Amino acid sequence: MKTKQPTVLAIFAHPDDADFSSAGTIAKWASEGKEIYYILATLGDKGSSDPQITSEKLAQIRLVEQKEAAKVLGVREVIFLGERDGELENSQTLREKIVKVIRQYRPEIVVTFDPTVYIRKSSWDGYDYISHSDHRVMGTAVLDAVYPSARDYLYFPSHRHEGLQPHKVSDIYLANPEKPNTWVDISLTLDLKIRALCQHRSQVGGEIGEAERLAEFRKMIERSASRAGKYKDIQFAESFRHLRIRT
Repeated sequence: MKTKQPTVLAIFAHPDDADFSSAGTIAKWASEGKEIYYILATLGDKGSSDPQITSEKLAQIRLVEQKEAAKVLGVREVIFLGERDGELENSQTLREKIVKVIRQYRPEIVVTFDPTVYIRKSSWDGYDYISHSDHRVMGTAVLDAVYPSARDYLYFPSHRHEGLQPHKVSDIYLANPEKPNTWVDISLTLDLKIRALCQHRSQVGGEIGEAERLAEFRKMIERSASRAGKYKDIQFAESFRHLRIRT
C-alpha cells in the first residue's frame, strides 16, 4: 500500500518569501508527492521602489506573480490572508486566521521564517541586513498558532461550529535561520527555484528574461545555495532550523 505523503503549509508574510527562502525544498517535496500549500499574510502591496505604482496595482501584480511561481514548483494552492504589507502584528486576529488554515488543511509540516533573526549576513553578497519586521512577526505568529492555539479545543471555539477540529503539527522548518540544524539538498531542483523566482518580475527586475540579467541572477542564487551547502558538502542546499513538536 502506498504511504500517504505529508501535507505542508508554507506560511509566510509576502509573495516571494517562500520562494526566495525555500523554493528548492518545496519543489523537492512536491516531486516526492507531498501536498504543498502557500499561506501568505499580505499581497506585498508596498514592496516597490517605483514612484508611479499604486499599492492596489502592485498587489494585483504580485498576486499573479506568486500564483505563477507556485505552478512552477508544484504548489497546490496559494491562500492570501488579506493583511496589509508592513503592518503585521502578532495579534489575536492574525493568529486566528493562521489557526483556521492549519485546522482546515491539517499539515504535518509547517515552514515559516525564523522569528529570532533580526540581523543576519546575506549569503549572496556577505553584507549584513535587517530582517523585515513582517518576517519576524509572521514567524512568531505562526509558532504561537501551531502551539498551543491550533492544538487546543478552547482556542477559537467558533471553528468547531464550522466543522474544524484542533490539529497537532508534527514538524516546523524555520527558514533563513541563524543557527540551522538541517540542510536540504536542492541540487536537482535549483533550476525550478530560479524559474519560480523569475516569475516575481516586480521584485527581481522586469528585464530578468534578458540573457545577461538572467545569468547574473542565476549566479546570485547559485552562490547563496552553494554557501548553504558547504557546511554539509552539498553542491546546492537550503538550510533550516528543524523543530519536532512533542504532542
